[in-house]
Amino acid sequence: MNRLAALLLMSLGASLAAQDAPRAVALTAVPRLQTLSNPASELVSVVERFGLDETALRRRYDAAGSPAQRTRMRGFYESWRQRLRELDFERLSQEGRVDYVLLDNHLQHELALLARRDRQRVETAPLLPFADRLLALQDARRDMAAIDQAALARTLADVAKEIDSLRVRFEPAPARQAGGPAADTGVRRVPPPKASKTVANRAAENLDALRRTMTAWYRFYDGYDPLFTWWARDPYQKLDSALVRYSRTLRQRVVGMRPGESQERNQGPIVGNPIGAEGLREDLRHEMIPYTPEELITIAQREYAFSLSEIKKAAREMGFGDDWKAAMEKVKDTYVEPGEQPEMIRKLAMQAEEFFEQNDWVTVPPLAKEIWRMEMMSPERQRVSPFFLGGEQITVSYPTAAMTDEEKLMSMRGNNPHFSHATVFHELIPGHHLQQFMLARYNSHRSLFRTPFWNEGQALYWEMFLWDTGRFHVTPQDRIGALFWRMHRSARIIFSLSFHLERMTPEQAIQFLVDTVNFERANAEGEVRRSFAGQYSPLYQAAYMLGGLQLRSLYRELVDSGRMTAREFHDAILQGGAMPITTVRARLATIPLTRNGAPPWRFAEQLPPPRPFGGAP
Repeated sequence: MNRLAALLLMSLGASLAAQDAPRAVALTAVPRLQTLSNPASELVSVVERFGLDETALRRRYDAAGSPAQRTRMRGFYESWRQRLRELDFERLSQEGRVDYVLLDNHLQHELALLARRDRQRVETAPLLPFADRLLALQDARRDMAAIDQAALARTLADVAKEIDSLRVRFEPAPARQAGGPAADTGVRRVPPPKASKTVANRAAENLDALRRTMTAWYRFYDGYDPLFTWWARDPYQKLDSALVRYSRTLRQRVVGMRPGESQERNQGPIVGNPIGAEGLREDLRHEMIPYTPEELITIAQREYAFSLSEIKKAAREMGFGDDWKAAMEKVKDTYVEPGEQPEMIRKLAMQAEEFFEQNDWVTVPPLAKEIWRMEMMSPERQRVSPFFLGGEQITVSYPTAAMTDEEKLMSMRGNNPHFSHATVFHELIPGHHLQQFMLARYNSHRSLFRTPFWNEGQALYWEMFLWDTGRFHVTPQDRIGALFWRMHRSARIIFSLSFHLERMTPEQAIQFLVDTVNFERANAEGEVRRSFAGQYSPLYQAAYMLGGLQLRSLYRELVDSGRMTAREFHDAILQGGAMPITTVRARLATIPLTRNGAPPWRFAEQLPPPRPFGGAP
């Protein structure tokens, strides 16, 4: 064979190999199918049926908080608890018992939440005495009841007048003429119902939801029933305007929002909805955590003290002595130029993936590495999420051209490379993206029992795990970045639980973050607004550190003792599905379960001591 022929054959082989490359990549992304079978719980179909029925009922009874919805959902949860007790618990496998306990725990909590909302409804009733009358209209529509168009129009008109009469009681008295007496209408002014900012803010949110319900109700009939439109159009428009004005009045006259501010744009005072000691006790029971809020705050203070000690060490290495805030300011100023943040995040993600691959701590399917993607966060969202968010899609928080100079600088400083170094893997692999990937593929019926103690706690656990290796955060700048977040998560426990115990206001929480974690003020405000705006459950912010500590304690019990390898431990958590960490422990350590669940687990007493940087791995 001459040289030319050999070169042609080599070229042809390379071409064929190139053609085969996509097929080879696809093959590696498909797991060996025999590995996909896993021990199934006998109650998979039970949990799935419950989830389907619950979702269907929520769609059917879509007038949130209506009399019919409250009655139906309470009966639904009570009936399911009764049916669940009919099962022979002793004949179930451990996985079946886990699902029994999780479902019963879920049912108890939903009933407790209905009772909590009933108590809150009593508080807002003087401000919203008309709410049930309007919500009943949507319930009747869902019942497909025949309508009396003229009677409906009278109801709308009567409620609109009732709302306006309530609203004017919150408005200022008629203005006094210059140099003359106050305007006298001849009618004695009735004082408005007494309401705290919290109750008034909740009532305003209920008004907004009520308006959305009434809009959907009206659109169902409008035009399709000409007689309805003939009777109802004018009184409906007056009702709609009355709801808007009343909501605005409550926010401005009681809550303290200034004209032009909007909750939709994350503006105005932060009010929140503290649930009190009783509410916290119920939520902690639901999470199977046998500690009081005060005990959890003490645990957080201990964790904060460790982080404070370590950050001072890093500050000394940087030449700032014990002035850790000055060292952190230096770290914040390492931000990248506008337009360069996505590339920086990509590099940090790749670095974390390579580090985990080298150490074989957890199984990362090739497809999970292939499919994550990146988007940028809107300026409005950055007011409540000043740092990036993750999952299959990582959403990058960084300034846009429309932001003010102050907003731009705070966003860049708060998302500097060293802060990001400690959290990109929290959002992607092995954090939220890998969690979501595995949760969709293993024991997916347990998505119903998802808790921040499992997903956020697991992502935070990886932060502590990498710190313990002593090989990931090598420079003092990177250690300051990691400790910023660790201090932040300790502070979250303290300020969120203190808020719900009504011992700390949102403004005090903002200042607490500035003072104890050296937050940029705008980022601290965004963090507190995010915590208390209502999108997150009361324990959500505390769940990061507490869930991480639970997993850290469990690692000591099962891996440090030699009962499992690190990879077996981490894979078992991801493949077991979402649940409170106490139940994760019951699965992995085969802890005996009763109908009432696992025995109380005082995880903090079993924690390994925090590992100083440079300590033995």
